Amino acid sequence: MSQTAIPFLFFRGGTSRGPYMLRSDLPKNRQQLESVLVSIVGSGHPLNIDGIGGGVAVTTKVAMLSRSHDDWADVDYFFGQVSVQDRLVDFGPTCGNILVGVGPAAIEMGLVKPQEDTTEVRITAVNTGARVTSVVSTPDKTVTYEGDTAIDGVPGTSASVELKFMDIVGGTTGAMFPTGSRFEKINGAEVSCVDAAMPMVIARASDLGISGYEPAAELSADKTLMNRIEAIRVIAGKRMGMGDVRRSVAPKFGLVAPPREGGTLATRYFMPWDCHPSLAVTGSQCLATCVLAGGTVCDGLTADRHSSPARLLLEHPAGTLEVVVEFERKGVDFSVLSCNLVRTARKLAEGRVFVPRSIWRGH
Repeated sequence: MSQTAIPFLFFRGGTSRGPYMLRSDLPKNRQQLESVLVSIVGSGHPLNIDGIGGGVAVTTKVAMLSRSHDDWADVDYFFGQVSVQDRLVDFGPTCGNILVGVGPAAIEMGLVKPQEDTTEVRITAVNTGARVTSVVSTPDKTVTYEGDTAIDGVPGTSASVELKFMDIVGGTTGAMFPTGSRFEKINGAEVSCVDAAMPMVIARASDLGISGYEPAAELSADKTLMNRIEAIRVIAGKRMGMGDVRRSVAPKFGLVAPPREGGTLATRYFMPWDCHPSLAVTGSQCLATCVLAGGTVCDGLTADRHSSPARLLLEHPAGTLEVVVEFERKGVDFSVLSCNLVRTARKLAEGRVFVPRSIWRGH
């Protein structure tokens, strides 16, 4: 055979999509693994025409699963963000939307035994160390994808997947506010650098000369804005102790504005070189943390004084996303106990994906 076959499941997780594979079916060597993932996705072409990617960052993501070595968890979830065109793979961050599909995929792969009605899958996010409990609908001990739960950014309805995220603070940098300040000024804009679920640089939209309500495509096409965002992000990455982040998707960038659709806050999330069509699950947790912690750029944008558990409704280009945060506040000290969300996932395909043997000959 001229190509190497790799078993995979193809899932939509939240508002992202990608292949889910067993880590044991892939190369152990990190450099060779990158080459395989680049080939699978088809990175290097704007349409990913020679792979199964979708030509945008939310469809060039890969989940790699294995039985967990952690006594607490059932499954280890290792995430790779493959670039659309640059033939790069970033293993630094995790992805909360792709994580939505990890519970159902782990059951489908035989890593977790299904229970009656619902099955709890305990997941360790390898990239950041976060612990997540996923509750999957399994009537008759079979994963079901049909249900009446709708999420903005995805047409129709599906069965719900309930997620509880723990240990989300400082997974990349070791601190909620890695620069030591809750807000600071970079290139004329006030920002908050926050590490909760996903390291982010958060600024008020008005400081960058926009309303914060623009469609995602309009923001992505505004090259002056995108260049300014990237310049701020690169400086912030160094201040956060993340080094040179020009070739890394983290930290992500977020813009906030007062709500206008009855939510807590209007948001725009960048991946980081394009505006997300909706909002990342990890990004929602970081933005919620920025709101609740106080003393950040979010102060004054929402009048609510939240008590725990706080229910935040974040407006984004495709609608809203609700996140429930359990926290403790003692004076100026603020700590996140957990973040809870309800999302959906659906298995789209299963089979084998092929890479040339010149890239990897298999085990």
